[in-house]
This record gives sequence, C-alpha cells and structure tokens, in this order.
Amino acid sequence: MAEIDGGLLFAKALKREGVEYIFTLNGGHIYNLYEGCDKEGIKIIDFRHEQVAAHAAEGWAKVTGKPGVAIVTAGPGVTDAVTGIANAFQAPSPMILIGGNAGIADHLRGGLQDFDSATFLKPITKFSEQIKRVERIPEYVANAFRSATSGVPGPAYLEIPIDIVNGKCEEDDVRYPQRYRTEARAYGDPAYVKRMADIIENTERPMVLAGSDVWWTDASQELREFIEMIDSPVFLNAMGRGSLPSDHPNLGSLGRRYGMVKSDTVILIGTPIDFRLSYGSDTLFPQNPKLIEIMMDGNKIGLNRDVDVGIVGDTKAVLQQVMDELQSRGYKSPGKAWVEEVVTEDRALKAADEEMLNSTQTPIHPMRVMKELRDFLDRDATVIGDGGDIVTFAARVLNINEPGHWLDPGQFGCLGAGSGFAAAAQLARPGKQVCIVYGDGGFGLTGFDVESYVRFNLPIVSVLGNNGAWNQTTQGVVRRGGQALGTYLSQETNYAKIMEGMGGYGERVTDPEQIRPALERAFGSGRPALLDVVIDQNVAYADMGGRSRQQRQY
Repeated sequence: MAEIDGGLLFAKALKREGVEYIFTLNGGHIYNLYEGCDKEGIKIIDFRHEQVAAHAAEGWAKVTGKPGVAIVTAGPGVTDAVTGIANAFQAPSPMILIGGNAGIADHLRGGLQDFDSATFLKPITKFSEQIKRVERIPEYVANAFRSATSGVPGPAYLEIPIDIVNGKCEEDDVRYPQRYRTEARAYGDPAYVKRMADIIENTERPMVLAGSDVWWTDASQELREFIEMIDSPVFLNAMGRGSLPSDHPNLGSLGRRYGMVKSDTVILIGTPIDFRLSYGSDTLFPQNPKLIEIMMDGNKIGLNRDVDVGIVGDTKAVLQQVMDELQSRGYKSPGKAWVEEVVTEDRALKAADEEMLNSTQTPIHPMRVMKELRDFLDRDATVIGDGGDIVTFAARVLNINEPGHWLDPGQFGCLGAGSGFAAAAQLARPGKQVCIVYGDGGFGLTGFDVESYVRFNLPIVSVLGNNGAWNQTTQGVVRRGGQALGTYLSQETNYAKIMEGMGGYGERVTDPEQIRPALERAFGSGRPALLDVVIDQNVAYADMGGRSRQQRQY
C-alpha cells in the first residue's frame, strides 16, 4: 500500500474538477496544498491580499461559468477573504474558498491562528465545513463543488487544519467521488408556463429585463430567440450584459425607464425587484402592467411587488418551454411598432449625450473618457468596472457584445473586487483585451495588485478616473447643500507612477485629445498598463439622469 499526503490528495481532487488555477496568498498552514497543486500541474496565482484572491476565484466563475478556487491561510487569511465571499454570496457566483487552521489535535490549546472559520462563514456560504480526516478530503471537495454549482450558485468553504493538510493516509482507503453531479436542468411548472403564454398572447407592449441568471444557465441564445419571437425591447443588467450583441435591433440601454412606464407586460428574467427597480414603486410601474418573473431563486419572486406569474427554474429550460408553448398555439407577435418606439426613444437619449461624449473641457469629462474607450476596444474585449460614478459612466457608454464580458460586483456594490476579476479574465482569455475601469477610490483598496499583473505577465490595461474624491458621496452631499466630509482624496496623486514603480506601463492623461493615443500606447505596450486620467470632480452621474428625465417627460 502507498501513502499519500493531504496536500497531494487535495490537488488530485481539484484536478478531477478540472481546476487549472488556484488564487491565493501563502501561509504556513496551507503550504503543502501548494506542493500538491504543483505536482498535479495546477498553476498557483498569488496576490498581495487575500481579498483579491477571493475576488479572482469569483471572477474566474464570471468569465468561465465554472467555480474558481481560492486558498488562504488560517485566521486573518480567512477574515481578509470574507469580503470576496460575501460578494459572491450576494451576486450569486459559484466559487470555492479553502482556509487553513491550527491542528485539530491542538484545538483550544492556543494554537497559532486557531479560529472556527467554518462556523464563522456559514451565514454567507452554501456549504461550510471542516475536514477532519485526511482520507476524506476528496469527498469534502466534491461536496463543496456540488453545493457551489447546484440550484442557485454561490460560494462554498472548506477549512483544512494543518494536521490534515500535512497528514497522510493509505491511498487505498481513499474514495474519489465520481458521477456525483448532474447536468439536469430544472424546468418550470407547466401550468405556470401556460399562464405566462396566456399573458403574452394578449399583450401589445411587452418589455423584457434580463440579468445574471441568463449567464449562469447559458441561456443567451434562448433569450435572443424569445425576444425576437415576441418582438419585445430588451434591457440587460449585471451578468446579463452581452447576452445580446450591442447592435441587436431589440436591445436598448438608456430607454429602460420609458419602456417600463409604457409597457403593458414586464417580463423579468433573473432580475429581482430591488433598489435597481425602485423596489417595485408605482413610479416605475404606473400602468400596473402584468408582471412575470423567471428566477432560479424562488425566494426572489414577488419581492417588493406582486407578480402575476412567477416561474422557478433554469432560465434556459424555462425560456424554451415558453417558446414551445407559444409555437404550439400558433402565436404571432403584435409587430415591431412597439420595439421601434422604445428604440427610437433610446436613440434620442443617446443623442443627448453627444456633447458630453465629445467634450474638449479640462479637467476631462468622464463621458469623453468612455467614448474614447468605447471606440478603441475590440468587439470581444472584457471590461471590468471597479468604482462608483466612473463605472456608471462606463456602463452607460461601453458596448458589451458577448456573454461574460462585463464584470462588476453586482448588488453588493463591493469596491475593490475588480483587481481579482481582471486577473481571472486575462488568465481565462489570453491574447484578448482585458480592461478595468477604476475609480481612484476603488483603486486604493486593491490596486496594489497591479504588481501581480506584472509578475504573471498579464497585459491588463487599467483606465483610472482620477477625480480626487469618493464622488458619488461627495456630489450627493454637495448637491443637497451640505459640506462633504471625509470624501475627498488627492487629485495630485499620480497613479501612473505607481504602475511604473511596479514594472508596468504608466501614463498620466490631462488632455482629452491624448486619451486615444494613450490607449494605443498602453495596449500596444504588451505589458500591464495604467492610464491615470484626470477627470472633472464636479461632474455627477446623478445629474445626467435627472436631466434626461426632465428632457423626455416620462
């Protein structure tokens, strides 16, 4: 009989899951896991902060659809990663966090970094357990992956004490789980599918909002076929962005409110009625339209507003059911007039942006930055947003053409998530453009990991909007006549020199005419790069929303 240690056994279990990378920051409690991964050909990507490692694991899921794996050391290593876990839980995104701990044999004896992290993380994970026997490591790994990917996705946590990490067992005593996960899809209740079809048959102005469930269930093609079948305008949010290419004739961006208030049937697909939909307020639903929700998570159906039909299930499966039902009835859409009305309004709102998009002012208008970036990026570029106001400008202007090519923190609004997201995206898509749009506040949280980009030769280009403030807060206070406290940064900080000091390409941009040449130099360098773009501190995105609503009178 041959002995095998915990580190190698763990790596073999990961290999069976198809894991290519682990995202980590080292520590003595977990080091043998590295040695096992190295032997199994799993690459180790180490960062400067555990939060970034956790965000990278979630980022891997966001760009590949498969769980990413982060490994952190005991105690503060785990607590440093909690923000990343919480973001994945809220998103929700499948990922696995592995944490070390003091030995089981030394529990309650005052061991270094002894901490009951498995209990601590239960509220924000789908699965959180401590491994107590070496030979059961593969079983626990399988349980973690199954929990992270079954039903509504989310994070799973495994605590591996140091005496399990370094322990040994007879390999003949090990059971490697096989065929323990199903690819079966959860179909919607047929009676509810029929009720949805009944409503669609009698609607003249359908409106579709689609979110992250479309990505997690690989339903982009079905979404496209569905909106074309019913001739509906569609608006995308969160991980739903890119499900349809930016030039699809049914896709809108700025006309969402117009469509919402004029529609007689609103179909929400993976889109909860939360703050992003004014909590279901009548101001957004003034005509009291029929309301249909398709959600993976049944707990989110009917949140804040009554629904007419709520279908729980896999988005890909449910949309196909609905289309089959409509086809069996000989359904004909009411025509394209409604889509053209909403898209015309959408174009009018975009036309109102042209002056800002072409602004020659200094400090630079953030909309000019986004216009130059939009016109420069490849059609299949991956864009990550990590900031406040600057990311809302980016989401307004930039074109996302493929699923999983726009990454932001989601509902949790977690600044600092972007550094890990960007690293994962570049690893998953070598040779493709990856661009992260930072605010100067967001960069300050995890921006030190541009050094990790350099070490691993990840040619990510960071475009940093430097307005010297946490500007969503600052301008919100200023515009109600208050004095902004604790919200200003220094606009004199030269973030480009930080990147240069780390070994990448850095450039400070103060002239709007230099944005495009700077982008060419940054991407052309073939190295990690950062453009520190000095933008107008007195421009607030909230002002644009108010101006648009007043102009268009809806």
